[in-house]
Amino acid sequence: MKMKQFVVCGLGRFGISMATTLSDAGYEVMVIDSSEEKVQEISSVVTHAVQADTADIDVMKSLGIRNFDVAIVSIGRDIQASIMTTLILKELEMPYVVAKATGDLHERVLKKIGADRVVQPEKEMGHRLGNNLISGNILEYIQLSPDYSIVEIPILKEWQNRTIKEVDLRNKYGINIIAVQSSTHIDISPKPDCVLNADDLIIVVGSNRQLQNIEAKRYGR
Repeated sequence: MKMKQFVVCGLGRFGISMATTLSDAGYEVMVIDSSEEKVQEISSVVTHAVQADTADIDVMKSLGIRNFDVAIVSIGRDIQASIMTTLILKELEMPYVVAKATGDLHERVLKKIGADRVVQPEKEMGHRLGNNLISGNILEYIQLSPDYSIVEIPILKEWQNRTIKEVDLRNKYGINIIAVQSSTHIDISPKPDCVLNADDLIIVVGSNRQLQNIEAKRYGR
């Protein structure tokens, strides 16, 4: 199977992070930016680093963009360049384009012109951090819907040294344990006789109301 090839357009913090992560994972990555300094800084990390104007269709054609599988448009402040780059990539039949938006209007425009996925990293991180802060000691939070979530929580004192069956979270709280993480390993789909230790974390899925009940119990509310 052919390994995917990525092109990153724009070397702001988001673009550099994406390019570095993909390259570290072993993928072929080409980065394009108008700044010679930024291109030089990352040239030793990625497969190809090119100083060029991504909003110029002739330049993009000459770089062989059609040979890549995924493009990440990480141009933030220059909204016109972001839109033009995204439009050009779709005109050149790029299979999948991920574009960074700086706001909701920018996101709507990018979707209108064909971006396959639009992200607002700052907004998404803000939501995630906010949810983590609201949920107190809940360490991780993935919202499945407005009413249900997957969370990672520490073991309550009353659960320590007891089995999943004895704790009986399904009947008591209406939530299901999908994994137990210790300091050395993670047990996916643990058995009912799995013992919960004081330093373990459990990954559970359930209604937000029930999860809040557990959090309230932790603090005696």
